[in-house]
Amino acid sequence: MATKQKQPKKPISNIIRLTLFWVILVLGVLMFMGLNAQDTKLKEVPISSVIDRANKGEIAKIQIQGSDVKVTPKGQDKPTERSIKEAGSSLYEQGLLHGKTSVEVLPPSTTSDTLWNLAIIIVPVLLIGALFMFMMRQAQGQNNQAMGFGKSKAKLYGLDKERVVFDDIAGNDAAKQDLEEVVDFLKHPKKYQALGAKIPKGVLLVGNPGTGKTMLARAVAGEANVPFFSISGSEFVEMFVGVGASRVRDLFAKAKKNSPAIIFIDEIDAVGRKRGSGMGGGHDEREQTLNQILVEMDGFDTGTNVIVLAATNRADVLDPALLRPGRFDRRTNIMLPERKDREAILKVHFKKKPTEASVDLDKLAAKTAGSSGADLANIANESAIIAARRNAKKISNDDLTEAFEKVAIGPERKAKVMNDKEKELTAYHEAGHAIVGHVLPDSDPVHKVTIIPRGGTGGVTWFLPPEDKSYTNVYEFKDILARALGGRIAEKIKYGDDGITTGAGSDLRKATEIARDMVIEQGMGKKLRDQVFHEDNGGMVFDKITHERPYSNETAKEIDAEVETLIKEAARRAEDVLQANLAGLEALAVALLEQETLEEQAVEEVLLDTKLPESARLH
Repeated sequence: MATKQKQPKKPISNIIRLTLFWVILVLGVLMFMGLNAQDTKLKEVPISSVIDRANKGEIAKIQIQGSDVKVTPKGQDKPTERSIKEAGSSLYEQGLLHGKTSVEVLPPSTTSDTLWNLAIIIVPVLLIGALFMFMMRQAQGQNNQAMGFGKSKAKLYGLDKERVVFDDIAGNDAAKQDLEEVVDFLKHPKKYQALGAKIPKGVLLVGNPGTGKTMLARAVAGEANVPFFSISGSEFVEMFVGVGASRVRDLFAKAKKNSPAIIFIDEIDAVGRKRGSGMGGGHDEREQTLNQILVEMDGFDTGTNVIVLAATNRADVLDPALLRPGRFDRRTNIMLPERKDREAILKVHFKKKPTEASVDLDKLAAKTAGSSGADLANIANESAIIAARRNAKKISNDDLTEAFEKVAIGPERKAKVMNDKEKELTAYHEAGHAIVGHVLPDSDPVHKVTIIPRGGTGGVTWFLPPEDKSYTNVYEFKDILARALGGRIAEKIKYGDDGITTGAGSDLRKATEIARDMVIEQGMGKKLRDQVFHEDNGGMVFDKITHERPYSNETAKEIDAEVETLIKEAARRAEDVLQANLAGLEALAVALLEQETLEEQAVEEVLLDTKLPESARLH
């Protein structure tokens, strides 16, 4: 097993030399300034005043050095004043009386002039030398940077004190089992090699964003206790051709030196997309980087204990050469957590958060169907923020509910002011959704109805499934379409055809998307039953751009007709339900205007007498 290498200390000799240079320069300037500092401290007085005071006997001594005159008044032991006399004449010629004061004539000093002349010569030389040294250091730094341009930017993990292991990760039991073989091989490679077994070179982790792919890769390294080199796929690609391939070579060279080791490439689709797209030509930098990865993973050197883990949520766009046996020959699907897994994940995130005794994480896990681990972590964090904002010491169930709704459907926009007309229209719109969903037999139950704006909507009618579902049948799809159109139909019933608004825009868009998915992807059309017309809009292969739709114009017309039929059927069923339950529509709208928000139980009480008309049943 490789040991952690100590990082070499950075050389400090250059720093010391540069520091000494500037210290000497500053001291020289200060010394030069200090030579003239004494003279600058003396008080400047006119020479006529000096002569007048000397004639009066107020001055004890006058020192003359060239044109400079230093004056020592009576009672002082050193000069305190200075003056300048006229050059070429003595003080006696200017009016000083003989015998009134002591006059001392000193030889002219050339020290300051010499230093000044030297400073004029030396200081510019020193400054030019300093500038030259600075430019040389910058050029050296640029050269070092250029030399390291092709080096890998991977970060080394796995040997730190706080390791991540499988027990630290809740859920994903199936994925953990798939990765245990990788861990066992890294711990005991000779056991496999003795039997001629070859461990997979690469393991591809595929899953939705936030499902814990990166954390699982860290856990593999932590369980095996081996070096873990982590890098993003985008870090390979630069605008200079060949840099990415150079970084790949350097990364695998580092891993081989520290083998057994793990290389983790996050978001590998950034560099591993299908080749032959025509973008960038045959010498595209991304393609060269991918080619180097392919060679490193399954080249001539096959005796190294280096395993490559990679994560992506777009496995469909990867190059086939990456997925063949000998490279990423194992694929581990990281699924969205089920209810028991969501509860375990929530317990992990609430482990260090104080909660009230009444907090029910199982109930929250039941509500959060379809949420990823990252979503659950966000809910836990938001609940703590909400509790802190109200100055609470512990997190309550109300905090959990508010955090869940904030993450799922957006925060309440209570500051948005709606007039009475808009509030009434919103109430009838949301009541229409709620009644249709409540009455239809294959629709999910109503969880909450509110006319308070949330996120980008004016109101929300929220349906939650009672349990996790893996499949959706055609009856459930048709009930979803009908309840999506319930808001628009309720507006039409209340205000007439001329009273409908843009409030149903997102509902209609969503309904159309579901109807097209039913026909194109799920084969649930009437005339086009059991036929799938998958549209590849990725633009990955250049020659497919002129063939975006894998079907003819006649088939496209049939698809449009099927979608239109589904939407019209949904609108008819929604209208039949609402016409049969006008009293319930009025009652629910009034309740929403009074209370603004109704929970599941309150909605059921208001809609207790609603019924499903025979015309709305699916036959």
